[in-house]
Amino acid sequence: MTSSLTYKDYLRVDTLLSLQVPRTRDTADTAVVLAEHFFIVAHQTCELWLKQIIADLGAAANALSPELGSDEPELSAEFLQRATELFRVLHEQLLTLEKLPLRLFAEFRPYLDTASGAESVQFRSLTDLLGDDADPGRLYEAFCAATAHRGTSPAEVCRAGVQTGVHHRIAELLLDIGNAYWRWKVAHLALMSRTLGDLPGTGGTSGASYLAQRLTLPFGELRVLRGQVHDDFARNHEG
Repeated sequence: MTSSLTYKDYLRVDTLLSLQVPRTRDTADTAVVLAEHFFIVAHQTCELWLKQIIADLGAAANALSPELGSDEPELSAEFLQRATELFRVLHEQLLTLEKLPLRLFAEFRPYLDTASGAESVQFRSLTDLLGDDADPGRLYEAFCAATAHRGTSPAEVCRAGVQTGVHHRIAELLLDIGNAYWRWKVAHLALMSRTLGDLPGTGGTSGASYLAQRLTLPFGELRVLRGQVHDDFARNHEG
């Protein structure tokens, strides 16, 4: 059976490549326009990867949730493994923005007006999944429910380690994701500080200090449990 579907049509390449519209295109020289174009591409790509990460983390939570009729930890682990790698992609992509010349950023930055990354709806969705200092997040809550459904708990998973099989792997993957998320946010803070110093950010934020206040390390309870296991091993060794 023949098909008329092409690569360009399948990926909607023409539409995709039409979405980068620098606001400086009619008012600045080529270097400024290309710098803004690079800035737009970097942030649009970030939003695309965030879309995939959120979808994968949401699917991982669903696969763990007994209340949804699911008990598929191996499937959840697959989604978590991919999300871990995608956070690394986000981190590496962010580092490319260090190649945005400061003089060119300063020239096109006023055209951003009040637009700010703090307005990202997807970032808030990611926070809901991963949690913060006040909220464990939907993903960790699903892990707790999954372990309870199997007659155990995150604390027991941490104590028993590899003996708990896939739930141990999921706990390790959650920590990997939390660390990768942290590195990505720290890199963003470092980039902002390097570029703007103490200047305020767009959208009325305080810039680097605003980002520093929002730095959180997900899965705090899991980290505490791991620390307790470490102390137990240390005491047993001393005894």
